Amino acid sequence: MYKRVILKLSGESIGDKLNHNGISENSLKEVAEEIKSAIGKTKVQLGIVIGAGNILRGKNVDFVERTTADYMGMLATVINALALQYILESTGLTTRVMSALEIPRVAEPYIRRRAIRHLEKGRIVIFAAGTGNPYFTTDTTAALRAIEINAEILLKATQVDGVYSDDPKKNPNAKKFKCLSFMEAINRGLRIMDTTAFSLCMENQLPVRVFNIYRKGNLLKVLKGEDVGTLIK
Repeated sequence: MYKRVILKLSGESIGDKLNHNGISENSLKEVAEEIKSAIGKTKVQLGIVIGAGNILRGKNVDFVERTTADYMGMLATVINALALQYILESTGLTTRVMSALEIPRVAEPYIRRRAIRHLEKGRIVIFAAGTGNPYFTTDTTAALRAIEINAEILLKATQVDGVYSDDPKKNPNAKKFKCLSFMEAINRGLRIMDTTAFSLCMENQLPVRVFNIYRKGNLLKVLKGEDVGTLIK
């Protein structure tokens, strides 16, 4: 069983079920219930990095220059973090939102030692605003925060049950991988995370497990160290 982990949630995971846009109360509650159940039974120290694909991706905004667009995306992750915080706390969990951009009225500034102290006290820490710098994805943020807080593993929550050789929704012959090395994932061009995130994990020997968070009980199994989804190491 792990002691401390980082869970990477996409913005789409809390969007509506049809097109994954906006913020869905039902999706938030579904994710929150998985987290509450898993944390209640394991007492794992949990940090969460959340994306903003349900609202805005900086690299997809072509009407402003990239740096500004990325800052817009960082602010969108703060919106998602606050929504997730509210739902998690409504279940009885204690959380803190820490932002890489200073927004003191709504979130604490990210300070590594303070984040670790929150985790040690049993609080779930939600990391928002990416790294605070443009041109870096929230996957890279998740890898960076995991390394900084000495997490044992990075959990990449998805809507499929692991990593496949092709899109399993389009190709019924797609092969599921149980275990991959980082170089295999990079060389195969598998779009699990960006290359910067992979490189950070590989250089710091941080394993990554990709799994389906929508399958009830999966997060608990992962936190217990069970072989769910795909392990990249």
